[in-house]
Amino acid sequence: MTVFNLGSINADLFYQVPHLLAPGETLASTEHSRGLGGKGANMSVATARAAARSVHIGAVGSDGRWAVDRMLEYGVDTRFITEVDQPTGHAVIMVDTQGENAILLYPGANHAVTKTHIALALAEATDRDTFLFQNETSAQRKGALLASEKGLRVVYASAPFDGDAVQAVLPLLDLLVMNAVEAEQLTAAMQTPLSDLPVRDIVVTLGGDGCRWLNTDQQTDRHFPALPVTPVDTTGAGDTFTGFLVAGLDRGLPMEQAISLGQQAGAIMVTRQGTADVIPDLKDVEDARLG
Repeated sequence: MTVFNLGSINADLFYQVPHLLAPGETLASTEHSRGLGGKGANMSVATARAAARSVHIGAVGSDGRWAVDRMLEYGVDTRFITEVDQPTGHAVIMVDTQGENAILLYPGANHAVTKTHIALALAEATDRDTFLFQNETSAQRKGALLASEKGLRVVYASAPFDGDAVQAVLPLLDLLVMNAVEAEQLTAAMQTPLSDLPVRDIVVTLGGDGCRWLNTDQQTDRHFPALPVTPVDTTGAGDTFTGFLVAGLDRGLPMEQAISLGQQAGAIMVTRQGTADVIPDLKDVEDARLG
């Protein structure tokens, strides 16, 4: 079984700041670093580190070859990352002393992915596999259609949130993963509660309050409390949670166990500074046994 991830690849430019910038404010950072990031890359690395076969579908510019090499080093199948004549995407990330962040994205090559590119990657996929995607690349609906037609489990992490993008793919989804703000935005945009959405499983992350799992077939709504940790940097924690959740489902775990696995990994992640480069692996999770 394989997780095919249509996702972004970014250079993450980190700046440690005393507080997040206000409009019109100029502020000196106390530290700076560059790392591998992008929601797509983060999730591909997370699924690989959670012991799933992780195949990334995406694009970089010639300036992003280092990112592809690093993903390969972390266990991701990079054969379907294409090099295009555009700069690699990047993100400017401010992290304050409380671990909160603010992120500015430049999509770059992430918006150069095509249906042909996705079809080539999915040529080897079967109905035992999973298709994962987010809202940081082009051709999202086209990819979801191709995956749905082949019978893959289709999972959407709806970030960065865009109401039109979510509604365009909702009928194709088996699992929708959102944070609490995105869930509020979606219910407002559609003027309907989450339980009435045409998606069987919906997982809503709640930060320090844990997460919810709604099964619309059974009309159940379960809460999973957060694990007790002191956050250092929340960047990438949601991506880590989603990657481990999807990897668990891909391995055949029940939803409850897959959510628990995701929570364990996400809790470890918030105690580390960085994104893809510091995502925990399965041994880290098993050794920590938080909660």
